[in-house]
Amino acid sequence: MLPRERLPFSPIEGRRPLAFPKEGRLIVWPVLALEDWDISRPMARTVIPPPQGQVMLPDVPNWSWHEYGMRVAFWRLRRMYERLGIRPTVTLNAKVCQSYPQVVEACMQSGWELNAHSYEQIPMHKLENQRAVIEQTVDIITKFSGQRPRGWFGPGLTQTYDTLDYLADAGIEYIGDWSFDDEPVRLRTTSQPVVALPYNFELHDIVMMAIQHNTADAFYTRTMDYFECLYEESAQRPKVMAVACHPYLSGSPHRIVYVEKAFAALASRPGVVFWDGAQILDWFNKQER
Repeated sequence: MLPRERLPFSPIEGRRPLAFPKEGRLIVWPVLALEDWDISRPMARTVIPPPQGQVMLPDVPNWSWHEYGMRVAFWRLRRMYERLGIRPTVTLNAKVCQSYPQVVEACMQSGWELNAHSYEQIPMHKLENQRAVIEQTVDIITKFSGQRPRGWFGPGLTQTYDTLDYLADAGIEYIGDWSFDDEPVRLRTTSQPVVALPYNFELHDIVMMAIQHNTADAFYTRTMDYFECLYEESAQRPKVMAVACHPYLSGSPHRIVYVEKAFAALASRPGVVFWDGAQILDWFNKQER
Protein backbone atom coordinates (compact mmCIF):
# COMPACT_ATOMS: atom_id res chain seq x y z
CA MET A 1 0.00 0.00 0.00
CA LEU A 2 1.04 3.57 -0.62
CA PRO A 3 1.15 5.78 2.50
CA ARG A 4 -2.09 7.57 1.59
CA GLU A 5 -3.81 4.21 1.29
CA ARG A 6 -2.83 3.48 4.87
CA LEU A 7 -4.16 6.77 6.22
CA PRO A 8 -6.64 9.18 4.59
CA PHE A 9 -5.65 12.83 4.64
CA SER A 10 -7.05 14.61 7.70
CA PRO A 11 -6.24 18.29 8.41
CA ILE A 12 -5.76 18.98 12.08
CA GLU A 13 -8.14 21.94 11.84
CA GLY A 14 -11.60 20.54 12.44
CA ARG A 15 -10.32 17.20 13.70
CA ARG A 16 -11.76 16.10 17.02
CA PRO A 17 -9.18 16.88 19.74
CA LEU A 18 -7.67 14.13 21.84
CA ALA A 19 -8.35 14.11 25.55
CA PHE A 20 -5.70 15.88 27.59
CA PRO A 21 -3.34 13.74 29.68
CA LYS A 22 -4.23 13.95 33.37
CA GLU A 23 -0.79 15.31 34.17
CA GLY A 24 -0.58 18.04 31.55
CA ARG A 25 -1.12 19.27 28.04
CA LEU A 26 2.15 18.81 26.12
CA ILE A 27 3.92 15.45 25.96
CA VAL A 28 7.67 15.48 25.35
CA TRP A 29 8.88 12.20 23.85
CA PRO A 30 12.66 11.81 24.39
CA VAL A 31 14.23 9.29 22.01
CA LEU A 32 17.77 7.91 22.36
CA ALA A 33 19.13 5.86 19.44
CA LEU A 34 21.69 3.11 20.14
CA GLU A 35 23.20 1.56 17.04
CA ASP A 36 25.80 -0.94 15.88
CA TRP A 37 28.01 0.16 13.00
CA ASP A 38 29.73 -2.70 11.17
CA ILE A 39 33.26 -1.58 10.34
CA SER A 40 33.28 -3.80 7.24
CA ARG A 41 30.61 -1.56 5.67
CA PRO A 42 30.40 2.18 4.94
CA MET A 43 29.49 4.06 8.11
CA ALA A 44 25.94 5.27 8.70
CA ARG A 45 27.26 8.81 9.26
CA THR A 46 30.63 10.47 8.88
CA VAL A 47 32.24 13.30 10.80
CA ILE A 48 35.55 13.27 8.88
CA PRO A 49 35.49 13.11 5.06
CA PRO A 50 37.75 10.38 3.68
CA PRO A 51 40.95 11.34 1.83
CA GLN A 52 40.35 12.26 -1.81
CA GLY A 53 36.62 11.98 -1.14
CA GLN A 54 36.57 8.21 -1.68
CA VAL A 55 34.97 5.83 0.82
CA MET A 56 37.68 3.79 2.53
CA LEU A 57 37.06 0.40 4.13
CA PRO A 58 37.64 -0.10 6.94
CA ASP A 59 36.60 3.44 7.89
CA VAL A 60 38.35 3.49 11.25
CA PRO A 61 38.07 7.26 11.96
CA ASN A 62 34.30 7.42 11.59
CA TRP A 63 33.77 4.03 13.22
CA SER A 64 35.74 5.26 16.24
CA TRP A 65 33.55 8.40 16.39
CA HIS A 66 30.50 6.17 16.90
CA GLU A 67 32.43 3.89 19.27
CA TYR A 68 33.16 6.87 21.53
CA GLY A 69 29.41 7.32 21.77
CA MET A 70 28.99 3.84 23.23
CA ARG A 71 32.13 3.75 25.41
CA VAL A 72 31.84 7.24 26.91
CA ALA A 73 29.06 9.54 25.67
CA PHE A 74 26.17 7.16 26.39
CA TRP A 75 27.09 7.13 30.07
CA ARG A 76 27.25 10.92 30.12
CA LEU A 77 23.76 11.10 28.63
CA ARG A 78 22.48 8.49 31.06
CA ARG A 79 23.64 10.59 34.00
CA MET A 80 21.90 13.60 32.45
CA TYR A 81 18.57 11.79 32.00
CA GLU A 82 18.76 10.47 35.56
CA ARG A 83 19.52 13.92 37.00
CA LEU A 84 16.42 15.27 35.27
CA GLY A 85 14.22 12.26 36.06
CA ILE A 86 13.59 11.59 32.35
CA ARG A 87 13.14 8.08 30.93
CA PRO A 88 13.66 8.08 27.14
CA THR A 89 12.56 5.56 24.60
CA VAL A 90 15.71 3.70 23.54
CA THR A 91 15.49 2.76 19.88
CA LEU A 92 17.87 -0.16 19.70
CA ASN A 93 19.66 -2.08 16.97
CA ALA A 94 19.23 -5.62 18.28
CA LYS A 95 22.90 -6.30 17.61
CA VAL A 96 23.73 -3.81 20.38
CA CYS A 97 22.55 -6.50 22.81
CA GLN A 98 25.44 -8.61 21.52
CA SER A 99 28.11 -5.94 20.90
CA TYR A 100 27.44 -3.63 23.86
CA PRO A 101 25.48 -5.67 26.44
CA GLN A 102 26.55 -3.42 29.33
CA VAL A 103 24.87 -0.46 27.60
CA VAL A 104 21.56 -2.30 27.19
CA GLU A 105 21.74 -3.57 30.76
CA ALA A 106 22.20 0.02 31.97
CA CYS A 107 19.09 1.08 30.04
CA MET A 108 17.14 -1.74 31.66
CA GLN A 109 18.40 -0.83 35.12
CA SER A 110 17.18 2.72 34.54
CA GLY A 111 13.74 1.43 33.52
CA TRP A 112 13.90 2.78 29.98
CA GLU A 113 11.65 1.46 27.21
CA LEU A 114 13.48 -0.61 24.58
CA ASN A 115 12.16 0.03 21.08
CA ALA A 116 13.30 -2.03 18.07
CA HIS A 117 15.59 -0.37 15.50
CA SER A 118 16.20 -3.36 13.20
CA TYR A 119 19.11 -5.74 13.74
CA GLU A 120 21.87 -3.35 12.69
CA GLN A 121 22.14 0.02 10.96
CA ILE A 122 21.28 -1.06 7.41
CA PRO A 123 18.40 0.61 5.47
CA MET A 124 15.32 -1.56 5.09
CA HIS A 125 15.61 -1.22 1.30
CA LYS A 126 18.94 -3.06 1.41
CA LEU A 127 17.67 -6.15 3.23
CA GLU A 128 17.10 -9.34 1.27
CA ASN A 129 14.42 -10.53 3.69
CA GLN A 130 12.79 -7.77 5.73
CA ARG A 131 10.38 -10.09 7.49
CA ALA A 132 13.18 -12.33 8.75
CA VAL A 133 15.24 -9.38 10.01
CA ILE A 134 12.23 -7.88 11.81
CA GLU A 135 11.50 -11.19 13.51
CA GLN A 136 15.19 -11.62 14.40
CA THR A 137 15.28 -8.11 15.88
CA VAL A 138 12.21 -8.59 18.04
CA ASP A 139 13.39 -12.03 19.18
CA ILE A 140 16.86 -10.86 20.27
CA ILE A 141 15.58 -7.84 22.22
CA THR A 142 12.84 -9.93 23.84
CA LYS A 143 15.24 -12.65 24.96
CA PHE A 144 17.83 -10.17 26.24
CA SER A 145 15.44 -7.88 28.13
CA GLY A 146 12.57 -10.23 28.96
CA GLN A 147 10.14 -7.75 27.40
CA ARG A 148 8.87 -7.68 23.84
CA PRO A 149 9.42 -4.31 22.11
CA ARG A 150 6.17 -2.57 21.22
CA GLY A 151 7.64 0.10 18.95
CA TRP A 152 9.92 0.38 15.93
CA PHE A 153 12.15 2.88 14.16
CA GLY A 154 13.67 1.90 10.84
CA PRO A 155 17.42 2.51 10.37
CA GLY A 156 17.59 6.00 8.93
CA LEU A 157 13.77 5.98 9.28
CA THR A 158 13.60 3.79 6.17
CA GLN A 159 10.65 1.72 4.98
CA THR A 160 9.50 0.10 1.77
CA TYR A 161 5.83 -0.07 0.81
CA ASP A 162 5.56 -3.44 2.57
CA THR A 163 7.48 -2.79 5.80
CA LEU A 164 4.45 -1.79 7.87
CA ASP A 165 2.69 -5.05 7.03
CA TYR A 166 5.69 -7.06 8.19
CA LEU A 167 5.91 -5.00 11.38
CA ALA A 168 2.23 -5.55 12.15
CA ASP A 169 2.62 -9.29 11.59
CA ALA A 170 5.52 -9.28 14.08
CA GLY A 171 3.35 -7.65 16.74
CA ILE A 172 4.80 -4.13 16.53
CA GLU A 173 2.21 -1.67 17.83
CA TYR A 174 3.72 1.70 16.93
CA ILE A 175 6.32 3.31 14.68
CA GLY A 176 8.21 6.60 14.84
CA ASP A 177 9.26 6.77 11.21
CA TRP A 178 6.53 9.07 9.87
CA SER A 179 7.09 12.75 10.62
CA PHE A 180 3.75 14.12 9.52
CA ASP A 181 1.54 15.07 12.47
CA ASP A 182 1.49 16.46 16.02
CA GLU A 183 -0.87 13.70 17.17
CA PRO A 184 -0.76 9.89 17.02
CA VAL A 185 -2.71 8.28 14.17
CA ARG A 186 -3.64 4.71 13.23
CA LEU A 187 -2.24 3.26 10.02
CA ARG A 188 -3.90 0.51 8.05
CA THR A 189 -1.96 -2.71 7.42
CA THR A 190 -2.85 -6.09 5.98
CA SER A 191 -3.42 -7.37 9.53
CA GLN A 192 -3.73 -5.18 12.64
CA PRO A 193 -3.39 -1.37 12.70
CA VAL A 194 -0.08 0.23 13.65
CA VAL A 195 0.02 3.63 15.37
CA ALA A 196 2.33 6.32 14.04
CA LEU A 197 3.54 8.41 16.97
CA PRO A 198 4.47 12.05 16.31
CA TYR A 199 8.12 12.41 15.36
CA ASN A 200 9.97 15.26 13.70
CA PHE A 201 13.21 15.87 11.86
CA GLU A 202 13.79 19.33 13.35
CA LEU A 203 14.61 18.43 16.97
CA HIS A 204 16.96 15.70 15.86
CA ASP A 205 20.67 15.87 16.54
CA ILE A 206 21.68 14.20 13.27
CA VAL A 207 19.74 16.80 11.29
CA MET A 208 20.87 19.75 13.39
CA MET A 209 24.51 18.80 13.93
CA ALA A 210 25.67 16.21 11.38
CA ILE A 211 23.72 17.50 8.36
CA GLN A 212 23.02 21.20 8.94
CA HIS A 213 26.25 21.72 10.92
CA ASN A 214 24.77 24.09 13.47
CA THR A 215 26.76 25.19 16.48
CA ALA A 216 26.12 23.29 19.72
CA ASP A 217 23.89 26.00 21.23
CA ALA A 218 21.39 25.55 18.37
CA PHE A 219 20.09 22.45 20.13
CA TYR A 220 18.76 24.63 22.93
CA THR A 221 17.51 27.56 20.87
CA ARG A 222 15.72 25.45 18.26
CA THR A 223 14.17 23.16 20.86
CA MET A 224 12.77 26.11 22.79
CA ASP A 225 11.51 27.92 19.68
CA TYR A 226 9.76 24.74 18.52
CA PHE A 227 8.38 24.16 22.00
CA GLU A 228 6.91 27.65 22.42
CA CYS A 229 4.76 27.21 19.32
CA LEU A 230 3.45 23.80 20.37
CA TYR A 231 3.02 24.91 23.98
CA GLU A 232 0.74 27.77 22.93
CA GLU A 233 -1.27 25.45 20.68
CA SER A 234 -1.51 22.82 23.41
CA ALA A 235 -3.79 25.10 25.40
CA GLN A 236 -6.49 24.03 22.93
CA ARG A 237 -5.49 20.47 22.13
CA PRO A 238 -2.70 18.20 23.46
CA LYS A 239 0.52 17.99 21.50
CA VAL A 240 3.40 15.52 21.32
CA MET A 241 6.96 16.77 20.77
CA ALA A 242 9.77 14.31 20.09
CA VAL A 243 13.42 15.15 20.79
CA ALA A 244 15.95 12.70 19.32
CA CYS A 245 19.51 12.13 20.49
CA HIS A 246 22.44 9.90 19.52
CA PRO A 247 25.35 9.39 21.96
CA TYR A 248 28.11 10.26 19.49
CA LEU A 249 26.45 13.64 18.84
CA SER A 250 24.39 14.78 21.84
CA GLY A 251 26.76 13.15 24.33
CA SER A 252 29.80 15.04 23.07
CA PRO A 253 31.31 17.26 25.80
CA HIS A 254 30.64 20.53 23.93
CA ARG A 255 27.00 19.69 23.19
CA ILE A 256 25.60 18.01 26.27
CA VAL A 257 25.44 21.25 28.26
CA TYR A 258 22.91 22.60 25.74
CA VAL A 259 21.03 19.30 25.54
CA GLU A 260 20.60 19.28 29.32
CA LYS A 261 19.70 22.98 29.36
CA ALA A 262 16.93 22.31 26.83
CA PHE A 263 15.44 19.34 28.68
CA ALA A 264 15.63 21.18 32.01
CA ALA A 265 13.84 24.19 30.53
CA LEU A 266 11.06 21.97 29.15
CA ALA A 267 10.69 20.23 32.50
CA SER A 268 10.28 23.56 34.29
CA ARG A 269 7.15 24.53 32.37
CA PRO A 270 3.72 23.69 33.84
CA GLY A 271 1.70 21.10 31.95
CA VAL A 272 4.72 19.42 30.35
CA VAL A 273 5.13 15.67 30.85
CA PHE A 274 7.92 13.37 29.65
CA TRP A 275 6.57 10.04 28.36
CA ASP A 276 8.13 7.15 26.48
CA GLY A 277 6.56 5.66 23.38
CA ALA A 278 4.64 2.96 25.24
CA GLN A 279 3.04 5.55 27.53
CA ILE A 280 1.99 7.70 24.58
CA LEU A 281 0.60 4.64 22.80
CA ASP A 282 -1.44 3.56 25.83
CA TRP A 283 -2.81 7.08 26.27
CA PHE A 284 -3.81 7.26 22.61
CA ASN A 285 -5.39 3.80 22.59
CA LYS A 286 -7.77 4.88 25.35
CA GLN A 287 -9.15 7.69 23.21
CA GLU A 288 -12.62 7.58 21.73
CA ARG A 289 -12.16 8.59 18.09
